[in-house]
Amino acid sequence: MRRFALLLGLALFTQQLFSQEVWDLRRCVDHAVQNNISVRQADLQARFSQLSYTQVKNGQLPSVNFGGSTGYRLGRSENPTTGVLEDNNFINVGMQLQSSVTLFNWFSRKYNTEASKLTWDADREQTQKTKNDISLNVAVGYLQALLGMEQVRLAEVQLELTRTQYTTTRRRVEAGALPELSAAELEAQVARDSASLINAKGSVQLLLLQLKALLNLDAGLPFQIATPPVASIPLLPLSDLQPEAVYATAVTLLPQQKVNELRLQAARKQTQAARSALYPSITAFGSLATNTISFKKAIYEQVLTGYSPTALRVNAGGGTFYPVELPNYIDGSNVVGYFRPGSITNQFSKNFGQSIGIGLNVPIFNGQSARINWQRSQYTIKQWELQKEQGQLQLKQDIYKAYTDAVTALQQYTARQRAVETAEKAYEFASKRFDLNLLSAFDLINSRNNLLSARSQLLSSQYDYVFKMKLLEFYRGQGLKL
Repeated sequence: MRRFALLLGLALFTQQLFSQEVWDLRRCVDHAVQNNISVRQADLQARFSQLSYTQVKNGQLPSVNFGGSTGYRLGRSENPTTGVLEDNNFINVGMQLQSSVTLFNWFSRKYNTEASKLTWDADREQTQKTKNDISLNVAVGYLQALLGMEQVRLAEVQLELTRTQYTTTRRRVEAGALPELSAAELEAQVARDSASLINAKGSVQLLLLQLKALLNLDAGLPFQIATPPVASIPLLPLSDLQPEAVYATAVTLLPQQKVNELRLQAARKQTQAARSALYPSITAFGSLATNTISFKKAIYEQVLTGYSPTALRVNAGGGTFYPVELPNYIDGSNVVGYFRPGSITNQFSKNFGQSIGIGLNVPIFNGQSARINWQRSQYTIKQWELQKEQGQLQLKQDIYKAYTDAVTALQQYTARQRAVETAEKAYEFASKRFDLNLLSAFDLINSRNNLLSARSQLLSSQYDYVFKMKLLEFYRGQGLKL
C-alpha cells in the first residue's frame, strides 16, 4: 500500500512538473519538425531515394555470383563428368562462379547514377520544404492562440467592468436614482459578457488542440504556451523588406526552388541515359565451374567358382560321350569389391573448367521502346522547366502579396488605433452621462460594445500585421522567432 502511494505521488509530481512547462514558439517549431507525421513521411521518402542511389551506384561494379547444386540420379541417365549414358545411381555435386561487367554503354549507368543522386538531393530539400511549411503552420497556430488568449483577457476585463457597473447601478436603483430597467439591462449584459468569456475560453482550447496536433502531441497532455506581449515581438522595418530584395534572397534560399532545380537536372541526366540505350553496348563475362560424382559399382557382378556335375551327357560321336557340368557363380561385389570414382579433390581438379567472353548488344528493333523512352524523357525536362518557372512566378507573387498584406495590415492597425481612441472617448462621455442620469443603460451598453469591438479589431489587426511581417522575414531567410 505504501509503495502504491509512493508511485501515485511520484506520478502526480511528474505530471505537475510537466504541466508547469511552458512552450515558446522556438520549442514548438523544433518539436514539430522532429515529430510531425508529414515531416517524418518526407524524411522516409528521402531515405528511400538514398537507397535507390546506393543501388544504382553499386550497379556500376562487376557482378559476381556463386552457385552450387547437388542431386541424386536413378536409373539410366547421363554421367555429368563423362557425358555417357549409364545404368547406375549416383550423387552429383556441381559448383559455378560467374562474373560480368559492362565495358561500355555510352555512359548510361553513369548518367543514371548522377540522376539518382540529384533525385536524392531533391527529396532532402523536399523534406526541408515540408519542415518550413510545418513551421509556418505552427507559427500561425501559435499567433492565433496568443490572439485568443488576448481576447479572453479582454473579455474578462469587460465582464468585470460590466459587473462593477451593474453593482453601482443596482445601488442607485435601490436608492431611487435610476429606474429598474437600467439595472435589468446591465444584468442581461453581464450574462452576455459571461457567455462571450466562455466562448473565448473554448476557442482558445480548440486553438491549443490544433497546435498540439501539429506538434504530434497527445490531446490529453497538459500544454501551455508562452505569452509574450505582442508589442514586444521584434519586427524588421518594413523598408528592409522590399519585395524585390526579398525575392532575390528567397529564390536562392528556399528549398522549394532548389527542389525544382534539382529535379530538372535529374531529368536532364535521365534523358542522357535514355539516349544511351539507343546505341550498342559491350559487356565482358567469365565463369569457373567444376563438378564431382559419387557412386559405387561392382567390378564383377559374378565370379566363377567351379562346376557341378549333371546327369546329362553329350554324344561326341564314335561312341564317345562327355558329361555336362554347370558353372557355379558367387556375387562378385562380396569377393572383389566395388569400383568407385576418384576423390572429390581430384575430381574437382580434373573437371575444373573456365570460360571468358565478350558480348555485344546492338538494339535493332524493339518496338521503338528505347526511342520512345528517350522522347518521353525530353518531355519530362519540359515539364520540370515549366514547374520551375511556375514556382518562381508563384514565389514572387506570394512575396508581393505578403508585402501588400503587411502594408495593408499596418494601415488597418493604425486606423483601428484611432478607432479605439475615439471609442474610448465616446464610452467615457457615455459613462459620465449615464452617471448623471442623462443616458439610458441601453445606450451605455451600446457604447461599451462599440469599444469592445474596436479593441477586438485592434488586437486582430495587430496580430495579423505581426504574422505578415514574420512571413516576409521568413521569405528573407530570417527564420521564425517571437
